[in-house]
Amino acid sequence: MKSRKQKALDVRIAAAKLAYTRPHAPQQANGEESSYHFDGTDSERGSQPSYLANYTKGLPHSEVDGLICNSDDYQLFVKGINSGDPDDFKATPLGPKGSTSEAAAEWKSAYTQHHGVEVRAWESAGAGLTFDLEGPDAQAVALPPAPTIGSDELTAEIAEVYEMALLRDIPFSEFDTDPKVAASIKRLNKLKWFKQEDLPSLSEAAAKRRRGQINPQNAFRGNTFGDTTGPYISQFLTRGTPEIGSRYDNVLDGRVAYGAIAFRNRVRTVTPKKDYMTSWEWWLDVQNGADLRGTETYSLGSNSDRNRYRYIATPRDLATYVHYDALYQAYLNACLAMLSLGVPFDPGVPFQAADRLDHQQGFAQFGGPHVLSLVTEVATRALKAVRYQKFNIHRRLRPEAIAGRIHQWRDAQPTNLAPVAQISTEINETLQAVKAHNKAQNDQYKSSIGGVEFDRDDVYLLPMAFAEGSPMHPSYGAGHATVAGACVTILKAFFDHSYVLPEPYVVPSTNGQKLQSVPSQGLSLTIEGELNKLASNISIGRDWAGVHYFTDYYESVRMGEQVALGILEEQKLTYGEDFSMTVPLFDGGTVQI
Repeated sequence: MKSRKQKALDVRIAAAKLAYTRPHAPQQANGEESSYHFDGTDSERGSQPSYLANYTKGLPHSEVDGLICNSDDYQLFVKGINSGDPDDFKATPLGPKGSTSEAAAEWKSAYTQHHGVEVRAWESAGAGLTFDLEGPDAQAVALPPAPTIGSDELTAEIAEVYEMALLRDIPFSEFDTDPKVAASIKRLNKLKWFKQEDLPSLSEAAAKRRRGQINPQNAFRGNTFGDTTGPYISQFLTRGTPEIGSRYDNVLDGRVAYGAIAFRNRVRTVTPKKDYMTSWEWWLDVQNGADLRGTETYSLGSNSDRNRYRYIATPRDLATYVHYDALYQAYLNACLAMLSLGVPFDPGVPFQAADRLDHQQGFAQFGGPHVLSLVTEVATRALKAVRYQKFNIHRRLRPEAIAGRIHQWRDAQPTNLAPVAQISTEINETLQAVKAHNKAQNDQYKSSIGGVEFDRDDVYLLPMAFAEGSPMHPSYGAGHATVAGACVTILKAFFDHSYVLPEPYVVPSTNGQKLQSVPSQGLSLTIEGELNKLASNISIGRDWAGVHYFTDYYESVRMGEQVALGILEEQKLTYGEDFSMTVPLFDGGTVQI
């Protein structure tokens, strides 16, 4: 008989061979990195590439057009990404032009100067170069090319993010009746992407992503099974569970059992109707890497004041949640909730018969600790895979950057920014609403911190939920969404995805201070649907904040799904029990592990 040592080696080799036999997906960007150049009249930049459609945040940017000052800086950025050598990143310029590691950066905005911040570095740019001993290699999975500037899809995506920024303070419970929501939907439905008409030359990936006409029930939601059923917010971000020591279900009290303690899915109450980055100087500082994290403001109630925390009632609340969440937080909490509710495992999982029959209970394998640890374990692998897509392949610019180009085009029409002219024209109605919104924001900033930068009445920048804007890494794919796809896939594998959650179903009150039951009217919310909705809530919560596009969500959850399925396939080799898991996929159909 083989020794245990030899058997352990055999299992590792078998798992490695399984991973090796999976085809590595082809990696393909959209080609825009080399598409745009300066017009040659700039004495410093000549006819160098402008990287108009690429992520350049943190590099030195021009005050005139907001594009990077020198293409050599971008090439140094790419060199560090490809090598993973920390010294290459130390050699890459970071911060405003003329900044050094010894001297403090000179900021332009009164807001940035008021807070006296330092420069902010890029995040984990080399993570996609690392290796893992389990699951698909970080470079084995891929995203299709991102939409390009001038495409109907990107025009629709940036318009949607602008519209979402205008609606951050409207309670989800009022989306059906609020006139501002109706106005946003009407403007979006005028765009070609949302009209029911043929669009020639769509790629297969873009055709799958295309959505039809928007209505209050599907607006700003995901498009997987369950997304448009019932309330906007998943029950796993609202309802409570039974507590220990009694059979009382805290469904309306919102307390979720976490061992002997309990938590509520309540977020810190951020200052309503307050957005950020609404002046050119502020926008420029942020593109130059100003570290304004933590300068947003919140309710100033006392520690005992209930208004300091509330349930996720508005898009701004959801944006606050995804601003500070530990990336697997929502899915760990959902797992705890399902265990507390007694949601059965998938029928193929062992040890579910009565103890007198099985003589075993699931615990270290096929029990609570198993799924609780695995749902968090996949997150780090998902992050490595998406970092490779972000930095090494696509380097897609964030919505705030495209909005900066639109603003400068409308302000001065520099020839370098001519590619965004079509977007500017097609979403003009949306931009007029944004202009009025930004004027109201800047009137507040002028009265509170001063600065002539807030005198302007015609600012078309994307009003952001975060003072620092996007994270210091490119937009595509989305880290939150990739982790969401991976973690939710693990939960759908372990738990019976067809199980219907017990009523009553709940929604937060308009002010977020309590939970209210929803009239059933034959509504059935399944585990699969509410987990899919949870993944969409967290992913699209980043769109509500202004830091991602719909495409980032759509493609990334599916890549996260691939990561999780690969891990489950390999882990199955390590168990002696004969078992199976039937996993429903985001695109429909199932996979059996």
